Amino acid sequence: MERPLVTIICLCYNHAAFVEEALKSVFDQTYPNLQVIVVDDASTDNSIEVIRRILAQHPNIQLLALPQNLGNCKAFNQGLRLATGEYVVDFATDDVMLPERIEKQLQLFSQLDSTYGVVFTDANYIDTQGQVFRQHYDYLFAKKLLADIPQGDVYRDVLSTYFIASPTMLVRKKVFDELQGYDETLAYEDFDFWVRSARQYKYAFFPDRLTNVRRKHQSLSSGWYKRGDPQLHSTYLVCEKAQHLNRDAGDKQALLKRVRYELRQSVFSENHKEAKLFYNLLTTLESPSKSDRLLLGLMKSKLPLAKLRLFYQRWRY
Repeated sequence: MERPLVTIICLCYNHAAFVEEALKSVFDQTYPNLQVIVVDDASTDNSIEVIRRILAQHPNIQLLALPQNLGNCKAFNQGLRLATGEYVVDFATDDVMLPERIEKQLQLFSQLDSTYGVVFTDANYIDTQGQVFRQHYDYLFAKKLLADIPQGDVYRDVLSTYFIASPTMLVRKKVFDELQGYDETLAYEDFDFWVRSARQYKYAFFPDRLTNVRRKHQSLSSGWYKRGDPQLHSTYLVCEKAQHLNRDAGDKQALLKRVRYELRQSVFSENHKEAKLFYNLLTTLESPSKSDRLLLGLMKSKLPLAKLRLFYQRWRY
């Protein structure tokens, strides 16, 4: 197998407790041809001191210490400008790579043609102590959130349904180049990246769990849809983009599924501004149903729905 260069962009923000383990997992990869770029996004803990101590033993590693916090999208793009690899990994320095991750993903890439831009895998979720508490796809299947794992042309799938553990992705750099990196106007990156990249490239799945993804909370509902959360507005902006990327009726139905889901979440989390935006977007796609109009009525009633939603999320997930 050829050994193309792989760039791993390691993003750190206040990961002092985890960054040493994360970087060690990069250095321990069985695949040798790596460019490693560490981007510290102006951490306010002692992350940068820990990083400098580690990198003193690894002089070939590039460090980009940002003078002010830019957020994930902008910070990643700063690292991407230095990337020279044929493939790129966006790696958070509170996660952990298993040793054969890059090698196994590249083995799959070597069997695919150039229409494939992303290889993603299964994942473990670990707590702050590093203990595994969940497997990504086992959980989605058990909760009946997913029936199978889409591959190939996944545009409609990523538009309508959450199923990819984004920390597991290995991406052709040309995909990032053509998209001009992450959209820096957004509060988070993965949904927009999935939609824009899947419009142009196919995705392939490798079934092994090759990344331990760290989560502070075991509940999927934790932190979702807080009032005023800028991520929700970013989700709306991505849906608005998708309206212009869609090509046919099937694409429109996938977008409608997402918009209706986000409308429900916005109403029941009392994010009234976004609820109005999602409702208005829905009306441009098709005539609102009785259920849609009921949601609009609930929003206008200003009932305290957020606690009810939180209770349901904790019970369901």
